[in-house]
Amino acid sequence: MRRSPRLSLLSSALLLAVAVPVVHAAELPAPVDQPYPGTLTLAVDLSGAPKKIFRIAETIPVAPGPLTLYYPKWIPGEHAPSGPIQNVTGLVIKANGKQLAWRRDLREMYAVHLDVPAGVSQLDLSFQFLSPGDGGEFGASASSTPNLVDVEFNQAAFYPAGHYTRQITIAPSVTLPAGWKFGTALEVASQSGDTTTFKPVTFNNLVDSPLIAGKHFNRVDLDPGAKVPVHLNVVGDGAADVKLTDKQLAGQRAVVQQTLKLFGAHHYGHYDFLLTLSDHTGHFGLEHHQSSDDRLPANFFTDDTMHKLAASLMPHEFVHSWNGKFRRPADLWTPTFMEPMQDDLLWVYEGLTDYWCGVLTARAGLWSPSDYRDSIASIAAAMAHRTGRSWRSLQDTADAAPLTYFGGGGWINWRRGTDFYPEGQLLWLDVDTKIRELSHGKHSLDDFAKAFYGMDNGSYVTRTYTFDDVVNTLNQVQPFDWATFLRQRLDYVGTDLPEHGIERSGWKLVYTDQPNTMDKAMEQVRHGVNLAYSMGLSVGSNGRIFDVQWDGPAFKAGLVPGLTVVAVNGKEFSADALKDAVTAAKGGTAPIELLVKNEDTYTTYRVDYHGGLKYPHLVRGTGKDLFDAIAAPRK
Repeated sequence: MRRSPRLSLLSSALLLAVAVPVVHAAELPAPVDQPYPGTLTLAVDLSGAPKKIFRIAETIPVAPGPLTLYYPKWIPGEHAPSGPIQNVTGLVIKANGKQLAWRRDLREMYAVHLDVPAGVSQLDLSFQFLSPGDGGEFGASASSTPNLVDVEFNQAAFYPAGHYTRQITIAPSVTLPAGWKFGTALEVASQSGDTTTFKPVTFNNLVDSPLIAGKHFNRVDLDPGAKVPVHLNVVGDGAADVKLTDKQLAGQRAVVQQTLKLFGAHHYGHYDFLLTLSDHTGHFGLEHHQSSDDRLPANFFTDDTMHKLAASLMPHEFVHSWNGKFRRPADLWTPTFMEPMQDDLLWVYEGLTDYWCGVLTARAGLWSPSDYRDSIASIAAAMAHRTGRSWRSLQDTADAAPLTYFGGGGWINWRRGTDFYPEGQLLWLDVDTKIRELSHGKHSLDDFAKAFYGMDNGSYVTRTYTFDDVVNTLNQVQPFDWATFLRQRLDYVGTDLPEHGIERSGWKLVYTDQPNTMDKAMEQVRHGVNLAYSMGLSVGSNGRIFDVQWDGPAFKAGLVPGLTVVAVNGKEFSADALKDAVTAAKGGTAPIELLVKNEDTYTTYRVDYHGGLKYPHLVRGTGKDLFDAIAAPRK
């Protein structure tokens, strides 16, 4: 069949517009540990941040020929291939003013391929990052409001394949809405109007250095007079939200001092806490080497209950500068952001960090000793009621972190989630108390902290470790069969809690009909009720069931997560009404009747439970009280 010359010419033009090589994942260039020639530049225009639009312009030095560009995929600290590439739009790549065709890799969605024409030495990229409005986790959660913005630079930059990211240099700049102030670990090179240019850094350090900015900004010195400064930078939706009381400031300063005393060294040139206080952004903490991205509700400083409940977040992220950034599991170190990270040692990376964050929160005075014990009681109760322990080990919750972080809600007791955090606290309490027992009080986990993290003072060049390195250092502190001790707990599958640090500390877990301070604070903040240890379910303020204990009383009655309780024993649902019904049923025979909505269907369920309310507490058992020794401030 003969084609029209006109159509042939049009087809040829279209082919030229899209003619780029299709390179699959198996052909992606392997990274080399050699400097990338030239310096990339990155200009992030945040003037549209109140409308959730970040506009990015980037230049990349290149040579003619095939080129692959990556968008960061595996984000350190998120422990998953979570780079929010789905929010990247409008990608245009030009060379000498002419637009080039590019094509996404068919197997590796975070890679794009193009041909650099002869005579071209620089590519000019422009695109947008559309900040999420709601939902999502970490960098894929809401990160801007009309008053503030959080920027993780992995959201806003591509980089050339074939080189270690520590060998790629980039010069970043940021333009803010008029009058906004910012905080970041990046160092300023110059400022002009609303645009700030930062000193060039390696690409991996750019990703490791987020920025917060806002209309309402406060910066306080957490270590006055120190040669190595530590600051707290706060942005919020309201001017009153970013102000600390003198007592709160003293507590944050004590966190810094107690952490430095714990490790005996630091691994940053300076450190910046980046705290966002808003009810309209995601709420989480994400560690970085010289900063931390901490996002909490707006009333963190203005509500004592919220402050107590969330007080351990910043200590947790600060500890990560040592544990996770300076010392990092070998399987979690990668030369670029494309190689899969293996999470088998997250029970050290996150679990040990979580243990120390609780200890340091108490040592700094942000929690009282009884608050700390109540925190441990709540964790122990939750982990003791993890019904999924019968089929899933603690080790597997770490191995499967890319799934457990993003696995969705419901059935958390049966699925098990990121249990390497809370049960990690119990695991390392077990280790700490065992060291103290074996050494007759001469040694503790503090000695491990100094031995494992206290070298190379001032250096922030990552040093990796393995399971054997952890065991060997524990043996240096206190000889024992630590490998067996740890593996018995990590690999355990059964119905019992395998850690015994509470009992070895001279305490025991009991249940009463009154919530402890941490559980009470949680109920006040969330306006829901946790009856996991009694009738076997947790319910929000709107009656929606968060979780149901597998094979517990509520489960046997037919209840499942996602349903909504409308009425309790014929009365309109409220958290108090549900608790009153549990109390009234104690010792009786009549079931607790719940009218429940499932989409548009209403059903009455009868829960046969008569044991009353149950909340966890620690009470003194036998032996020496080690909790006091663990939580006592270091001089």
